[in-house]
Amino acid sequence: MTRRLLPALAAALLAGCGALAPTYERPAPPVAAAFPDAAAAASAGPAAAELDWHRFFADARTQRLIELALANNRDLRIAVLNIESARALVTVRDADRLPTLNAGITGSRQPTASGGINTLYTAGLQVPAWELDLFGRVKSLSDAAAAQALGSEEARKAVQISLVAAVANAQLALAADDELLRMTQQTLATREESFKLTQLRFDRGASSALDLRQAESLLETARASLAQATRQRALDENALVLLIGQPLPPELPPAATIGAVQLPDLPAGLPAEVLVRRPDVRQAEQALIAANANIGAARAAFFPRITLTGSAGSASGELSGLFKSGSFAWSFAPQLVQPIFDAGRNRANLNIAELNRDVALAQYERAIQSAFREVADALAGRATLADQLRAQQRLLEAERARSELVELRWRNGASSTLELLDAQRSLFAAQQALVQLQAVTAQNAVTLYKVLGGGWSEPAAR
Repeated sequence: MTRRLLPALAAALLAGCGALAPTYERPAPPVAAAFPDAAAAASAGPAAAELDWHRFFADARTQRLIELALANNRDLRIAVLNIESARALVTVRDADRLPTLNAGITGSRQPTASGGINTLYTAGLQVPAWELDLFGRVKSLSDAAAAQALGSEEARKAVQISLVAAVANAQLALAADDELLRMTQQTLATREESFKLTQLRFDRGASSALDLRQAESLLETARASLAQATRQRALDENALVLLIGQPLPPELPPAATIGAVQLPDLPAGLPAEVLVRRPDVRQAEQALIAANANIGAARAAFFPRITLTGSAGSASGELSGLFKSGSFAWSFAPQLVQPIFDAGRNRANLNIAELNRDVALAQYERAIQSAFREVADALAGRATLADQLRAQQRLLEAERARSELVELRWRNGASSTLELLDAQRSLFAAQQALVQLQAVTAQNAVTLYKVLGGGWSEPAAR
């Protein structure tokens, strides 16, 4: 009877075994089928994810700074170490699927019913409790660990993409700071000269006290702007130093002026193609896959758990006879445990696993929606910043021409000092606005490169 029942029981168990995790299907992205403003700003160039940062950033200084950041940035270093930790956990989970073989020596002494002492020494190979993974509990845990490891790799890619963009934007901010600093110094020199002329005219009775105080006000405004520009440059340089993980080396290539920065135009592509290439979205998907696998482990806890324990070696009542011939001994102890009453623990663990899967699904969908919004914002900037920049350039030319005409009229006595000071103030404001807008335009191009998945390229060989 036993010989007939055991094969039937084994066949029934094998028929019902396997992973109990739900079949994973990638959820449909909860976003529109196309990016807004994508058609109006279409480009035929290579996709951002296919464009290496060496090709996107042609400036030698920016390239060098990015290289330093990739080598020294601590956030990136932490992300790499997290990958190693996740891979080690995968090794641990995979090891649970195979039996463990140990070598050991044990000894025991216990009293007998007759009042004597029973002594037993054993030495040999031991197999601790090894679970026959008939219902995929251990496999589900291994699959979850593997997904988490893949997620950590995607996190590392996301950190690198953000780092590349952050370094480029910091360098653009520094270039704008340098231009503003130079412009403010020139404006301060001009206003110092204007103040001296106004003071001279006031001393001779040709200008009023109002003209003098107005000139003085503009002079102090320029000095305050210079202090602000100097402070802002120091802050931006400190931010760049943190990103590259070391002080700025003195042998860096010269920086390009903010107005000379030229970055490639990028095609937007379709959301279904772009978003699934973004590492942060793929990281969220791996978290969803891991949560899905944990449901399989929680379901398997309702089924019997079979473990095998065994040993083979030598045994002897005396330690001196442990390794003599003829003392071979072995043991084999299978165990089957079926949960009957656990006060709802397994049911609660399953509910937790299912809720964690639902949370991971919501986080995945939120990651897609956030990514869609970032791309849409960058495309909206590209669609409007170019027009704004051209309008600002025309405004600057108009203010420059106006300032020259007012100064000429002022020198000939046809315009008042207030008109001259107002023209100078408007010209300085237009110059500042242009530099700031040039920086914003270039930084928006960098941001578009980042949100479209640029800044990371797969190694050529593994």
